[in-house]
Amino acid sequence: MTTPNDEHARERWVPEPPKRGVRTAFERDRARVLHSSALRRLADKTQVVDPGTDDFVRNRLTHTLEVAQVGRELGKALGCDPDVVETACLAHDLGHPPFGHNGETALDEAAAGCGGFEGNAQSLRLLTRLESKTFTGDGRSAGLNLTRATLDAATKYPWGREDNARKYGMYADDREVFGWLRAGAPPGRRCIEAQIMDWADDVAYSVHDVEDAVHGGQLDVRALRADADRSVVAEVTRSSYAPDADCGEILDALDRLQALPEWPRRHDGGRRSLATLKNLTSELIGRFCAAAERATRAAYGGGRLTRYAADLLVPSGTRLEVAVLKGAATHYVMTSASRLAVLAEQRELLRELVARLERDAPGSLAPPFRADWAVAADDAARRRVVVDQVASLTDTSAAVLHDARRRG
Repeated sequence: MTTPNDEHARERWVPEPPKRGVRTAFERDRARVLHSSALRRLADKTQVVDPGTDDFVRNRLTHTLEVAQVGRELGKALGCDPDVVETACLAHDLGHPPFGHNGETALDEAAAGCGGFEGNAQSLRLLTRLESKTFTGDGRSAGLNLTRATLDAATKYPWGREDNARKYGMYADDREVFGWLRAGAPPGRRCIEAQIMDWADDVAYSVHDVEDAVHGGQLDVRALRADADRSVVAEVTRSSYAPDADCGEILDALDRLQALPEWPRRHDGGRRSLATLKNLTSELIGRFCAAAERATRAAYGGGRLTRYAADLLVPSGTRLEVAVLKGAATHYVMTSASRLAVLAEQRELLRELVARLERDAPGSLAPPFRADWAVAADDAARRRVVVDQVASLTDTSAAVLHDARRRG
């Protein structure tokens, strides 16, 4: 059984000479992602609410840092290498384009002729190709050249589009490096570090999206006690996040959360209310992670649980509690009439930007992507280059570039 301490796990796509110092290979991986330009750009990418509209709400970077903290602690508790888990968490959203999942939808439409667009597959592309750190012997970029264990841990969906057209972790032209990082792994199975990263992501964004919504006034916690609102939230949760559950089970999960002593009865924006809201956040994160840790330890016992020696086990009731928080945020924040109008404008902006950059390429492209355009084999490969550039933009830089191309 492969462990994160063996040579196979520490191997890099492009061999590197030995490094001086006492840092492990996985600590070096963490530093490479932490210092990457892709991570910095997340500061101006949408999590749920657009950056700059409210000083309190999360952006994609603050969300990522919170996921990293949650994942590192849970991974450490289960005996994983904490640097492998934390680096996977830091990398998990690098491929997200401007405007969050809404931008992902627009770019998937734009990339229909070149294999589609998926944020997780784009993350792998950034880590192994688009970020500048290391090059292969024939002059191709190898991205950050992370270890096999770290890349595997960062792969939330270890399959291609041909296996699942909605969620996948690899584009067809990244198949070579994907095959390398998955060498020896059971087909379609995620390592436990990737499972921890995925659960930490679910925990963080479900809890924090509700916190942001309550603070921003989109969600009045008193509404979740009204039958009409509860029914809508339960149905949104069932249709979007828990299709195998019935609404009664979902409402039971909501009732369990509302019965917690930390659950606020009202929120007025004052310091005491803010403290109550923060205490709820801490309680929920601890609750969800502890449930997963207990269930996993009950099944596998003590010791180190790494790579493919175990799976992360999360009780179904805990998953429903997380799902109902997602459903509440979706209903009160992401599907409001005003929000839907903004989302439509953002998608149109990205569609127009792709078309204008492609029309005026290669002169319209930034130098790294201009070089990729020069070696692209066909129209589909050239479209992928344009999509790569647009995906790399922040919310602000996408809007600025769109305005400049329109005026030009």
